[in-house]
Amino acid sequence: MKIDYSRYNFSLKEWIQTVLEIAILTVIVDYLCYRSFWFLLMGIPAGIWYIRWKKKEKIDKRKKRIAYHFQDVLHGLQTAVRAGYAMERAVTECRKELEQIYGTEDELVKELVYMERQMKVGVGVDQLFLDLGLRTGVEDILNFGEIFMISRKSGGNLGDIMEKMARIIGEKIRVSREIDVAVSGKKMEQLIMSLVPGGMILYMQASSRGFMDVLYHNPAGVCVMTICLCVYGCSFYMGRKIVRIAI
Repeated sequence: MKIDYSRYNFSLKEWIQTVLEIAILTVIVDYLCYRSFWFLLMGIPAGIWYIRWKKKEKIDKRKKRIAYHFQDVLHGLQTAVRAGYAMERAVTECRKELEQIYGTEDELVKELVYMERQMKVGVGVDQLFLDLGLRTGVEDILNFGEIFMISRKSGGNLGDIMEKMARIIGEKIRVSREIDVAVSGKKMEQLIMSLVPGGMILYMQASSRGFMDVLYHNPAGVCVMTICLCVYGCSFYMGRKIVRIAI
């Protein structure tokens, strides 16, 4: 079955978890900023946006995971080709090796199974890798598919090509992981700073009862809280963008 990796479908467990997160966040924002039943209803459009954002996060994580695992695919293909297997047979050997490492539910394991089925009906393995690169959006897979197709037509040394690509991809993954480690502390700081405004409102409400009542249940207070909420949302979004570094 051909999978469109630009889309993500939640499982039942993920749907339940996401709906619970939306409900909890809506209640918290309503309590801090509005204390109105009507805002709970207005939280529905925000919930739709949250679902889309969550799916985008899942797509990005899946894309990164596929990029990391593709390095193992290249190593497996390279080993099989060096051992004298044709590329079609190398795909099967690589699939068996990946099943032992990641299990049968891994995305690339499923893709290799799909490739095996397509090769049995006459589809070229070079076309299958190129199609995989287009569907996943992973640059390394797309480059490999294009180079593989050209080398197969021109009779290039496939073993050397895969060895060079595996070395380049391995270096990119190493740098990416080093960046992830370097910014992990900043991500935690950004998360803590995002919680500070809400904590300050709760502190003021607890320490000075009635001091913030003027901000609730009147047009001026709603406008002030809405502006503050928009500024907070923009700050949170910019903070997420800053700590996200792509290679």
